[in-house]
Amino acid sequence: MSDEPRWSYLSDMDGVLVREEHLVPGADEFLAELKANGIGFLVLTNNSIYTPRDLRARLARTGLDVPEESIWTSALATAEFLHRQRPNGSAFVIGEAGLTTALHEAGYVLTDRDPDYVVLGETRTYSFTAITRAIRMIEAGAKFIATNPDATGPSLEGSMPATGSVAALIEKATGRQPYFVGKPNPLMMRSALRAIGAHSEHTLMIGDRMDTDVHAGIEAGLETILVLTGISTRESAELYPYRPTRVLDSVADLIGRTKDPFAQG
Repeated sequence: MSDEPRWSYLSDMDGVLVREEHLVPGADEFLAELKANGIGFLVLTNNSIYTPRDLRARLARTGLDVPEESIWTSALATAEFLHRQRPNGSAFVIGEAGLTTALHEAGYVLTDRDPDYVVLGETRTYSFTAITRAIRMIEAGAKFIATNPDATGPSLEGSMPATGSVAALIEKATGRQPYFVGKPNPLMMRSALRAIGAHSEHTLMIGDRMDTDVHAGIEAGLETILVLTGISTRESAELYPYRPTRVLDSVADLIGRTKDPFAQG
């Protein structure tokens, strides 16, 4: 029986396992190997639109079998954070089912009358009316929370404004900075570690973005792997003052070595 510690894995979703609704080659084999070896893992996403059930179905269409309990979103992390901060509180929410469902399940009341928090998440259609109401509630004393700081998100037509951009608009109007729960806040990493009972010292974060995935992993004390199937490139990675533990072409490079991802050869 080996005394070597068992690794656990946190993996970003878009750009690592899937890209533009298509499977990243080898991602299915990588996840199958984790399951076969009994290795704990969570698939992470800063996108707060979808529930884990929605994401499971979306991943299944690409050929990936990921259980709901193995998916961790910025919406779930936000709901857990608010539950710890103010149990059974109230919130005015700009977002979709992933966020509203998570807050409901955490015991929160969603309201537009004197809420404890304004919670901003991702949505396909930001309403100027809802944004205006959020601004007035924050001016009246509601605390400002945002699920993630991503300024843009991908679409088949190109970049589109995301939570971070709308948060900047509200901050400019109110003079109040939001508290971002999702990556690169290490809070999301720590909540994910709790969810699978893992320790940071023996957990690996795999991501395609230096500014969120690798940044969050480093701040949470994890080993990090940057894969080149998404946003960051070898060249752009050199612009940052921190470095991932390793840079790989894709998760396919980990097949056959998930038990010891840093073994040579």
